[in-house]
Amino acid sequence: MKNWDVIVIGGGIIGLSLAIELRKKGASVLVVERGEPGREASSAAGGMLVDCLFETPGALQPLATVSARMYPEFVRELEVESHMKVDLRDQGTILLLSSKHIRHPELQAAALYPAELSELEPAMVKLTLDQKFDLNESSLDPEEIAMAPDATHPTFHYIKERSVDPRALTAAALKAAKHHDVDFSSADPVTAVNQADGRVVGVTTTKTSFQAPKVINCAGAWSGQIAPHAFPTRPVKGQMLCLIAPSRTLLKHVIRAPQVYLIPRSDGRIIVGTTVEEAGFDKRTDVGTIQRLHRAAVALVPELRNAKILEDWAGLRPGTPDCLPILGPTATPGYYVATGHFRDGILLAPITAQVMAEVITDASCKYDLNPFSPARFAN
Repeated sequence: MKNWDVIVIGGGIIGLSLAIELRKKGASVLVVERGEPGREASSAAGGMLVDCLFETPGALQPLATVSARMYPEFVRELEVESHMKVDLRDQGTILLLSSKHIRHPELQAAALYPAELSELEPAMVKLTLDQKFDLNESSLDPEEIAMAPDATHPTFHYIKERSVDPRALTAAALKAAKHHDVDFSSADPVTAVNQADGRVVGVTTTKTSFQAPKVINCAGAWSGQIAPHAFPTRPVKGQMLCLIAPSRTLLKHVIRAPQVYLIPRSDGRIIVGTTVEEAGFDKRTDVGTIQRLHRAAVALVPELRNAKILEDWAGLRPGTPDCLPILGPTATPGYYVATGHFRDGILLAPITAQVMAEVITDASCKYDLNPFSPARFAN
């Protein structure tokens, strides 16, 4: 029976990126995926590379900032190795924020007045906040409604951040992994991590078993279902839709508002999201929810009223009790985990691959991973 140096459980963007990084360090790698690689949360994501101080948990900020900076080179390497195009965009984001964020020092310098907003995004609506949204559907509280924009209190802000097409990214990562001779076993759910003499020796799947002295669990929302450790991950559902814009240049920037976000792709698609739902492993979409998201998009960009809906879908983000990822070695020698990235899996893929490859190969890691240790859930 063939042996590998490392088995990676899960073929999403985290598992694929880590498999590539391990191969670069000389390890032989097998990725075991319950379905098809890249077809779960990774392909369902929006692809905003958000590392704002007021939107990212403080403990996660150092990794988020570094990972965002790694993205251009991360994508360049994937494009070269896969011979595929990954749609990484750097036009930035326009934020419409709730009142609790408006006075953040970082945002005061980035405030947009109406003329500036019109110049950046001519297609955006030019009404006040209470006219933009049906307040019966809105998540805004009375204080936020009172902070509606006017000539002296703009609530639109510009920040420099990137976005990427997660489906293109994941497809490129899969092809790049194969280019690096990563092995795959698909449609093969792992049921247990096997041990002998107190340490890892491989995994058992619904079909067979595989041998390796090191195993890393990157199974996302399913991570906690694999023995021997019940990591406290859970699926957090997000519904989204894709519109075909009347023109490819209708929107240049990502637009993020309390009710909805719009993410333009270079081919004219516009991704509209999202919900945050505790619905178990239910990936069905709801007509009413998709219509509400569509209406919120039209409220921001009226020209989307007649845009064709290309598709809608739901993905299952891997949530954790403290909204932080789980990274590092487990109590079982040879068994590691990199899961629970919640809404930041796409953003954190480059840095997760780097630090976990260092941990697995016993190399020096300069980042403090203690806040993300699985040991924090030991009790």
